[in-house]
Amino acid sequence: MPFVEFIAGWISGAVGLAIGHPMDTVKVRLQTQSTYKGIFDCVVRTYRHEGAHKSWRGPHKGIENPQNISQFHGFFKGMAFPVFSVAVSNSVIFGSYSNALDYLTQSQHREHDQGNKAPLWAVLTAGCFSGGIQVLVMAPVDLVKVRLQNQTASRSVAGGAKYRSPMHCMAVIFREDRARGLFRGAFALALRDIPCYGLYFLPYEFTCRMLTEKGKQSSTYAILMAGGIAGIVSWACATPMDVVKARLQMSGTGGREYSGTLHCITASLKEEGIRVFFKGLLLNSVRAFPVNAVTFLSYETLIRSMTCFAQD
Repeated sequence: MPFVEFIAGWISGAVGLAIGHPMDTVKVRLQTQSTYKGIFDCVVRTYRHEGAHKSWRGPHKGIENPQNISQFHGFFKGMAFPVFSVAVSNSVIFGSYSNALDYLTQSQHREHDQGNKAPLWAVLTAGCFSGGIQVLVMAPVDLVKVRLQNQTASRSVAGGAKYRSPMHCMAVIFREDRARGLFRGAFALALRDIPCYGLYFLPYEFTCRMLTEKGKQSSTYAILMAGGIAGIVSWACATPMDVVKARLQMSGTGGREYSGTLHCITASLKEEGIRVFFKGLLLNSVRAFPVNAVTFLSYETLIRSMTCFAQD
């Protein structure tokens, strides 16, 4: 996998993660917990109960300033692990996609950027391939992220928080369920990612071509629009299986238990109706446009800059 793809994927993924993680936390909780009335209720309760509040004491002992300095700690739960692993994740996604596309078209990334466009069937196939590789690498990381995002108890409360950190979470899962436990929900993750990464790169390439004059490089506007549209399209298709995946990953942690993907689908449908599979769709769509627009712009800019630097 090219070193350039690794660096570009790492940085662009980290930027996108920082922008989208708070909304991702709210989305995961809405999908896996029935205690929230809606998006606003989830945001307010997370802010009230899990923000790290610090009080400033005035010159008179025992008197606190009513204005507290609040931090949004609850919205960034589970982010530390993905930040460090995003280098691997995004390099796998973009690197495997780029290499698969090169193999299918027998050309290089720079040739695609200079006007020798790959056929759309190759773009779709390479995207699906990158989704499959991504599942193999990132399934345990996604499991840890979801577990930490759903942990609402504070570590300061005795017996409150089950997981102290991402590594502790992984150790606990391994101790309880061995290596198999780290891949809980992996089949649902594969059903989500393999087709949806195909539907991630396909609209990106198509939109870029529509907004770019023949023979020229895509402009910043074209990349931003194409990235945002790609994010919305892929998440619109991914949300139903994303709900199933998140529920399977939380199965056996004290709430509803599912024996497998099919059981989760049928049980959720029977208990909550068809609407359950679209929980988090609005948040996914709102989050998808800016996150993926910035991710693709960062990636394309870095690839062009590092390629030019390497050629000089």
